[in-house]
Amino acid sequence: MADAAAPALKARLRRAERGRTLRALALVAPLALFLLFTFFAPIGQMLFRAVHDPVLSDALPESAAVLRAWDGIGAPPERVHQALLREVPEAFRARRLAAPAQRLNHEISGFRSLLLSTGRALAAAPAREGDPRAVLGSIDPRWQDPAHWAALRRAAFTVTDFYLLSALDLRRNEHGWVTAVPPEEAVFVSILARTLTISAVVTLICLVLGYPLAYVVATAPARIGNMLMILILLPFWTSLLVRTSAWVVLLQNEGIVNGLLLASGLVDQPVQMIFNRFGVYVAMSHVLLPFMILPLYSVMKTINPATMRAASSLGAPPITAFLRVYLPQSLPGIGAGGLLVFILAIGYYITPALVGGANDQMVSYFIAFYTNRTINWGLAGALATLLLAATAVLYAVYVRIAGATGVRMG
Repeated sequence: MADAAAPALKARLRRAERGRTLRALALVAPLALFLLFTFFAPIGQMLFRAVHDPVLSDALPESAAVLRAWDGIGAPPERVHQALLREVPEAFRARRLAAPAQRLNHEISGFRSLLLSTGRALAAAPAREGDPRAVLGSIDPRWQDPAHWAALRRAAFTVTDFYLLSALDLRRNEHGWVTAVPPEEAVFVSILARTLTISAVVTLICLVLGYPLAYVVATAPARIGNMLMILILLPFWTSLLVRTSAWVVLLQNEGIVNGLLLASGLVDQPVQMIFNRFGVYVAMSHVLLPFMILPLYSVMKTINPATMRAASSLGAPPITAFLRVYLPQSLPGIGAGGLLVFILAIGYYITPALVGGANDQMVSYFIAFYTNRTINWGLAGALATLLLAATAVLYAVYVRIAGATGVRMG
């Protein structure tokens, strides 16, 4: 009897376990779908756009096919010229030539005018007889340049590393080798370095200002500590745009800060504190300071104050007791707060755009520029991918250092 009941009991247990699993999945499903459509899908689309380049294939499909079949060595075969002579005038009449012309102009300056003028000439003239190479050469001698044909062949592939290389100030030459762009065209590496520098300085400022404040809040009596915590959280109730605009009012030449400096006699004329790097540091540090204080506070609240009293009773001066007893215990808060502030800072767009100058804009500004103004989704996706990679590398380095030193995020 017992042997017969055992399989039925196991079946009921399996059904019960399966029911609990399905209920757990049903509870988690809304959050999973939310993350999928609002986080993972946009990131995947961004990564896809950084390497997807169908512009030439969509506008000139036959030419793109024969260009891909060409090995890229020497002069292109006659069938490549023939395909262009057939498709370029048709694409020009159908107004499909502007997009590939703009794409090719990113590789070689002047390619846009070359392709459009060729399309105009072929569309206006009757079918031309003779060698296709000579026909294209008679329209513009640049068609005899191997570099232009190599760029055309690279654009014929729907999967490309062009935008990712451009984001690193690199490109491929007519031989397919990766080389650096001319110094006058190299901008994106310096922009990335500027972004990392500004973020690091803002993180350091937030740490210097936030550490003592977090200590005061963590060690103050409950009534005072709660009031201070409300004041720290108060900026979250105000729009980021409003807080940034407030600094424009405060720091401008006719603003309150310059008015006080002039009235006190410390300066004879207004000090330029806005639309430069100083304004960016001040505004970003103000916005990001709570993100440094909160992790520090959460860690400091768990530190037993008796450890500092014990160190003092053993003869340690206050500075020594702080450096050797209190500071090591607060390192998880420093690491978590610094990582949070730095990651938030490297993605900032509104604050530098409003209070910074032309030389203070960060990577996010150029992502928005290529997305909204020039409609260059490929380069915008490549810059966003570069920013994502920098964040991932930073996090990996932090995890490695934290694991090696035994520090954990608070």
